[in-house]
Amino acid sequence: MSKSPRIKAKDRDTILQALAAGVVPRVGIQHIQVGRAAEIAALVRDIERLVDGGTAFRFVIGEYGSGKTFFLNLVRLIALEKKCVTVHADLSPNRRLHAREGQARHLYAEAVANLSTRTKPEGGALPSIVERFVSDCIHQAKDRGISVEKVIDEALAGFSDYVGGYDYATVIKAYWRGDEEGNERLKSDALRWLRAEYSTKTEARQAVGVRNIIDDDHFYDALKLLAKFVVLGGYSGLLIVLDEMVNLYKLQNARSRNQNYEQLLRMYNDSLHGGSSRVGFVMGGTPEFLMDTRRGLYSYEALQSRLAENTFAQSGEIDPYSPVIRLQNLTPEELYVLLGKVRHIFLAGSGGKKLLPDEGLHAFMEHCSNHVGEAYFRTPRNTIRTFVQLLAVLEQRPGADWRQLLSSARIEQDDVQAPDSEDDLASLRL
Repeated sequence: MSKSPRIKAKDRDTILQALAAGVVPRVGIQHIQVGRAAEIAALVRDIERLVDGGTAFRFVIGEYGSGKTFFLNLVRLIALEKKCVTVHADLSPNRRLHAREGQARHLYAEAVANLSTRTKPEGGALPSIVERFVSDCIHQAKDRGISVEKVIDEALAGFSDYVGGYDYATVIKAYWRGDEEGNERLKSDALRWLRAEYSTKTEARQAVGVRNIIDDDHFYDALKLLAKFVVLGGYSGLLIVLDEMVNLYKLQNARSRNQNYEQLLRMYNDSLHGGSSRVGFVMGGTPEFLMDTRRGLYSYEALQSRLAENTFAQSGEIDPYSPVIRLQNLTPEELYVLLGKVRHIFLAGSGGKKLLPDEGLHAFMEHCSNHVGEAYFRTPRNTIRTFVQLLAVLEQRPGADWRQLLSSARIEQDDVQAPDSEDDLASLRL
């Protein structure tokens, strides 16, 4: 196997804890990446287009366990390295694109709470971005010999052309006044408004002096304003990552589904026709969410025509210009490489001693194939979890015989056929 990079001790522990729990690690994912060269290249081009002033819009489609969550996390990290700002959230029954009872506002609030920059990849970066913008305006005002308010007004002048833009600019100025006066309450209230944490207009008016809030009707408009603001703050653009889009497919009410699909169509058309700039969307969903003609995106005729597959692309080929990227299941070769990478992670805490020889990797895969069959390639969460458990025992008992331990391992087929969520070990397909 090729030489793997060194792993920090804290990253090692975080990765192994996540693997043992059956979820995708939030850090160190580069240490467990395998394959996906064509898919990654397509998304890198999207991000580069966004940085150059364009837009991007992709659906990442795959079965449960094909690697959507990991892929989306990797794309997000690539965007951060390109000096973009990212927001991400999972859709749920209480979070969706269009609603009348706060669900769209909740989705926006969750996404902005996860707002990340390269220096704050775990989220919570909104205060630092606003502070950076205000500080830049203060320095400009000093250099030009004019008031800070005039500099802010000039910078945010274009916001008035957008829905909700005037209120957005007013709230930014409220934050500056709070900073100028040492009023931490006003600064906090301004950030609350920007995070869509106000549920009533009365409360917002009393706190920051605006008559409107970011509510269900302003989900997409607020994202476009956020994209403009982060660019003013010196960043390259905004990448919006939404996972668990299958929750729209699960909506029982046909009218509610169609309203959410209509919102998707609006976002897609904006990306295509220049209605927005320096903003990109990457969304993860299942084949049913895309192709079901009764309840999926294909049930909405305008989306079906726009998202239709390239009929000339052979099985497994990636069309880099299609708005849909399909992720294939794990191959035996990729699983072997992944097992080797997990073994390498253990090396960081075992004094460089290889806990399991290459022969053991092959034997483990054969064991899984014999006990589970083809399913362990589709949803290998429990397969990897069992592998981590095996290595953990070998680490604690250096004299143990891996053959004997392996013969006693049990991986039940029923355990791997129905993953609890997209965020499982199967996402390590990458």
